[in-house]
Amino acid sequence: MTRSLLITGGAGFIAGNLVHHWAAAHPADRLVVLDALTYAGNRATIAPLIDSGRVAFVHGSITDGPLVTALLADHGITHVAHLAAESHVDRSISGPGAFLDTNIHGTFVLLEAFRTHWTAAGSPDHWRFLHVSTDEVFGSLEPHDPAFHEGTPYAPRSPYAASKAASDHLARAWQHTYGLPVLVSNCSNNYGPYHFPEKLIPLTLINILLGRPIPVYGDGQNVRDWLFVEDHCRALDRILEAGTPGGTYCIGGCNEVANLDLVHQLCDLMDELAPELPVRPSRGLIRFVADRPGHDRRYAIDASLLQRELGWQPQVTVAEGLRRTVAWYLAHPDWWRPLLSDTYAAYLDSQYAQRLNP
Repeated sequence: MTRSLLITGGAGFIAGNLVHHWAAAHPADRLVVLDALTYAGNRATIAPLIDSGRVAFVHGSITDGPLVTALLADHGITHVAHLAAESHVDRSISGPGAFLDTNIHGTFVLLEAFRTHWTAAGSPDHWRFLHVSTDEVFGSLEPHDPAFHEGTPYAPRSPYAASKAASDHLARAWQHTYGLPVLVSNCSNNYGPYHFPEKLIPLTLINILLGRPIPVYGDGQNVRDWLFVEDHCRALDRILEAGTPGGTYCIGGCNEVANLDLVHQLCDLMDELAPELPVRPSRGLIRFVADRPGHDRRYAIDASLLQRELGWQPQVTVAEGLRRTVAWYLAHPDWWRPLLSDTYAAYLDSQYAQRLNP
């Protein structure tokens, strides 16, 4: 059955990769992208698909109810992959208002518009609304705690995590109250192509290329479970294809790595693969900075439910994924260089440079 899939935030990192994945994996489906093109949205990520007519692009916000309502009707949307969100923890600390507006109010607007659209169509059984969320809603783990799973209680510890937790609850409430065919996924840290440069991995790579200090929060021993973005896209595909409405699925990479160890791997890969670096070895650029307020110590995901019910499991190890990521950034400066604006440089300075230890 041909679907008409709306991907919100489709010019962003994970959603942009999902657009590429879906276009290749499901050529008969109609693809529509809604994106506000804020600082982290980059039309260039999906421009070839837009220019070819494979993707219909709508510039706008998920908080704009009339726009969302018209979009669903005009394009005959049957499936939604909702990834649009404000997503950077540091930005949520300095400016939480935008996170509440987009992540909570925007999700409400989208759910209500889809409910009206779904009801008007006779509440088709095969329609789906996938709300894509984060493992940060679960809080922090100690070194020997079991990994997060679908039954882990929520304990968000940053404005970003709290806003995503609230949107998760909205999605589940709309499923329970109205019978809307909603699914929820919670993923671990993603990495790979098209990652906005303020995040740890692309920031490290670009700072190495520019000979700038590499900031590492605290002692660098905060642990994350790293999920290659293409593995994540395959998981979202399986959930939309075969997930049970009302279900929650945790998606993890089974790749727990301390931040400092990750940075060391990136430095070594850049020393190997990048020509004419301004500083060698790249590890000499590492600077420990004051820790982020409320910095969660460890995240880890138990993805066994997804593996057991839908047959998905991660295929890319951190070693392979980091090598592929480094190679992509070295081959695509035309994508990331325009993002290094004066505004972005000033942001880096305000967030990191003033914290550098003498």
